[in-house]
Amino acid sequence: MSEVHPPEPPEAPRTTVIGVLGGIASGKSTVARLLAGPQGAVLDADHVAHGVLQSEEIRDLIRERHGEGVLDGRGEVDRAALGAIVFADRDARKELEGWIHPRVRATLHASLEDAAARGVPTVVLDVPLLLEHAEEHGLLELCDHLVFVDAPADARDQRAVRDRGWEPGEVVRREAAQMPLSTKRDRADVVISNDGDLDAVTSQAELALANLRGA
Repeated sequence: MSEVHPPEPPEAPRTTVIGVLGGIASGKSTVARLLAGPQGAVLDADHVAHGVLQSEEIRDLIRERHGEGVLDGRGEVDRAALGAIVFADRDARKELEGWIHPRVRATLHASLEDAAARGVPTVVLDVPLLLEHAEEHGLLELCDHLVFVDAPADARDQRAVRDRGWEPGEVVRREAAQMPLSTKRDRADVVISNDGDLDAVTSQAELALANLRGA
């Protein structure tokens, strides 16, 4: 009589990794949260970088390099003041990136590995300059899909002025140092249009996620 073996347990679904692309103030963070859903996770590089920026080690380096004027009344790094310096000085920007990026990169990789180990179904990478710094951070190659968030330039500028306190035209100035948005759009598997209508964006994100999972 032949031996009967129990069936193999089904293999756990693999974590789907989605990278979000788009211009400054296009709504990438909102779309990232929608794509992740309640069971997924968003890895927000800006949030991680903010923590790194306010660490004692990095704060001391910045103060030594740029003086007390880049600190606010609480002794923390004033991101607006620092941003005005580094976006006007390429060498200063590269120096700051050299301090911050390795620490942010290590945290993101560790978080992604942890999410996959825990069986999180979808991890969305909300990482500025995901394409520009692909070789440096090694995150692009881990993405299964790319989603581009498209928003009108004037609307993005207005959001940056309203939500970030930037001067009008600052979005255009900063994006001049980045990869053209048309190139990022062409690299994406899905394009989501964001004109400020949350219901419309939500519907597009749900459809995009269904299609990407099906793919």
